[in-house]
Amino acid sequence: MAVFARLWSAEPAPAPPVINAAGGFGSFAVTDLARLRRFLILGVEGGSYYASERKLGLENATAISRLIEAGRGAEVVAEVLAVSLGGRAAKQSPTLFALAMVSRLGDNAARQAAYAAVPQVCRTPTMLFEYLELHMAMSSSSGWGRGLRKAVATIYTDKTADAIAYSVTKYKQRNGWTHRDVLRLAHVKPASPGHQMVLHYATKGEVLPLAPADDGAGPAVLDEGMVKAHGLLTAVEAAKVCEDEAALIGLIAEFRLAREHLPSTMLSSVPVWAALLPTMPLTALTRNLGKMTSIGLLSPLSDATATVVAKLTNAAALKRARVHPFSILVAMQTYRKGCGHKGSLSWEPCPEVVAALEKAFYLSFGTVTPTGKRFVLGLDVSGSMGVNLAGSCVTAMEASAAMAMVVARTEPRCHPMGFSHKLVPTGITAADDLNTVMAKMRSIRMGATDCALPMVWALEQKITADVFIVYTDCETWAGSITAAAALKQYRKKMGIDAKLIVVAMTSGGFSIADPDDAGMLDVVGFDANAPQVMQDFVEGRI
Repeated sequence: MAVFARLWSAEPAPAPPVINAAGGFGSFAVTDLARLRRFLILGVEGGSYYASERKLGLENATAISRLIEAGRGAEVVAEVLAVSLGGRAAKQSPTLFALAMVSRLGDNAARQAAYAAVPQVCRTPTMLFEYLELHMAMSSSSGWGRGLRKAVATIYTDKTADAIAYSVTKYKQRNGWTHRDVLRLAHVKPASPGHQMVLHYATKGEVLPLAPADDGAGPAVLDEGMVKAHGLLTAVEAAKVCEDEAALIGLIAEFRLAREHLPSTMLSSVPVWAALLPTMPLTALTRNLGKMTSIGLLSPLSDATATVVAKLTNAAALKRARVHPFSILVAMQTYRKGCGHKGSLSWEPCPEVVAALEKAFYLSFGTVTPTGKRFVLGLDVSGSMGVNLAGSCVTAMEASAAMAMVVARTEPRCHPMGFSHKLVPTGITAADDLNTVMAKMRSIRMGATDCALPMVWALEQKITADVFIVYTDCETWAGSITAAAALKQYRKKMGIDAKLIVVAMTSGGFSIADPDDAGMLDVVGFDANAPQVMQDFVEGRI
């Protein structure tokens, strides 16, 4: 499945340049499928400078609805799977929303495809509960059809009994849903005696005995799955009320318990966190770096810090865990600040952890090799790029600079530049670390938007470039020539068949790339696959 909006193929050509949300010309309306991809990866949380979160949400929902009404619901599901399974989005809410729309509003084939995708997309109970909330909100009916019941039952029966036990004890309730609610509506039939034990616990809150009791309760036949599930459930119940540090550490080590299994009174213990660390998932690790530093577990040259660094810089582990580059960037910015967005927790950042987070950011994009081409990187530093992305502490301008650094550190012949209504020096070099890059971007005075400036400048200065990459929200409205026209003029006068890649940093419905020009590509900003797609485009493989 393609991971970018190759707008000149696969769909009817959109209308000529339109007025964008900023009231400017020089933008092209993106197709509904392209907009879907932007929405799945970028979401709408926080809105954009010119469009509110609600307005963007409605526009994207309308685009998905048009695809469903056109009989393309199965394509929507395919995009949802590609983004979700590929770890290409930092947040899963947009994929769950789109999947719920198809499962409620699609034709029979589309609904079947959506229900088949539910077990693959809803990989944790948290995601399942959110999907169900959305699914139920999109219809006046409170009943569940056979397709939904089968999809949900698969989640509770296809994994081993001990794996299900781990999930139902770690994620007990979210979005007003509990496992008891779900199991009652899905009519789940246990796949084994072990599954029966886990589902009984989830609905009744009690652990069945392994040996038959005097009253006949408990299983008559034991199997390995049942024994493992029983052990974990018993350990979780013991951990809930455990106040003995050594005993709790023993439970953590034996049964790989997570933070969510432990009583809150024990979550300030350094030895307890040290016991959690070896098996802590990477996503949980990035979220708890501040806590572990604040209590003194993470400090310069400590063994725990060495463990964290090794985990964060393991490329294979990052890929398996689907840790998204944007999530790492947000974690790095938050950790570096020494305090969270909410609450009173504070810490002194450990330099080794900061350096590991930066390395993890680049590793999370995968291996990208240099093309040897000549690149001009145009970073939009206009006022509209000052909005925060996805409700985070990172602005669109800072995020675009971080993405540009992936190219700058890969390609030896690369010239970064900023633009608003005029050219703006950024001072960014390939040797800069991300903190320096962010600081340089924050120091720039913002202005209006003219996305044609990188091409206009290159032509005026007779700069020989093979590729222009423009990082922008596509809300261009200043200047006397469009970006697409400026590129065509550059090609003609310089005699170079230069290409333009537009990296969209918001989920609006516009692009400055001409969809009828095969030498222009529209890429979704912070798609984890974007660097590889851009390389393939530059080298003519797509």
